Amino acid sequence: MYKQLIRPLFFCFDPEKIHHFTFSLVRVTSKIPGFSALYKSLYLVNDKRLEREVFGLKFKNPVGLAAGFDKDAKLYKELSNFGFGFIEIGTLTPKGQDGNPKTRLFRLREDSAIINRMGFNNGGVQEAVERLKSNSGVLIGGNIGKNKLTPNEDATSDYEICFDALYDYVDYFVVNVSSPNTPNLRELQDKEPLTQLLQTLQNKNLAKPKQKPILLKIAPDLTDEQLLDIIDIVKETQIAGVIATNTTISREGLQSENKTEMGGLSGKPLTKRSTEVIRFLSQKSNKAFPIIGVGGIHSADDAIEKLEAGASLVQLYTGFIYEGPALVKAINKKILSRL
Repeated sequence: MYKQLIRPLFFCFDPEKIHHFTFSLVRVTSKIPGFSALYKSLYLVNDKRLEREVFGLKFKNPVGLAAGFDKDAKLYKELSNFGFGFIEIGTLTPKGQDGNPKTRLFRLREDSAIINRMGFNNGGVQEAVERLKSNSGVLIGGNIGKNKLTPNEDATSDYEICFDALYDYVDYFVVNVSSPNTPNLRELQDKEPLTQLLQTLQNKNLAKPKQKPILLKIAPDLTDEQLLDIIDIVKETQIAGVIATNTTISREGLQSENKTEMGGLSGKPLTKRSTEVIRFLSQKSNKAFPIIGVGGIHSADDAIEKLEAGASLVQLYTGFIYEGPALVKAINKKILSRL
């Protein structure tokens, strides 16, 4: 029904406007008695065999929603009814910011892809904290970044502010230094500044009575040498793991009219590369740390490939938009069929 009826209708409208409309639709329908139960009955797979314990957390199933969809923690409860085992909010910054000028979100239909140059648009970390205070049982990841106007030499402070604010309200943290849509942000992926940033956050973490897993989200555009640096940095700082991967700046092989738009590319064109990065990190590190696989998952088989390449968990974003919520159920069913 989604791909035959709902998606063609939604795709007639501006992507960012329809995103907000969909949010409102899910929120309103979820308040109607019986609708939340209906969503769960359609998409949630309840089976103990799907449970995963990763970096000290118990996930009901290994399929999560990637950051960027529910940036401000406005809909995480309702979205969990669509079968996700965990929801990642953000990217959040210390101060609210509008992000880049519109139009900034583009569908590439022929490529089953999206280009975005949103630019960390969010209401600020404190607004999200207020919404998270009413959480009751949804496993939440907090994806954190720096404000656009914060120079890189002061970036660590922005990440610390977000870490401190979210600490009591999220289950794990994701350090985002890999978005291509904030000027100079990816420079923080260089070995020295990245080690310093992660070590600072880890030191704060270790000073807490109970530590929260800290993950690093990396770009798919890193070279093998840079990926080896990532392995060294994870080992040195003892963070919990890696999310592979963010969006790409590559435009290789695209067919769509919007392929020249600036921003990060997600969707099917990323499927192969993100799996290659997962496999490289897993093999070269000798499976030393967990990996969350994300990038181009549009089918249950795509998810299985990520898991077989070395991912412990997977996340959806663009595939969720193109394939609909039935994809979450299909992946979990496929996992069960292989046990």
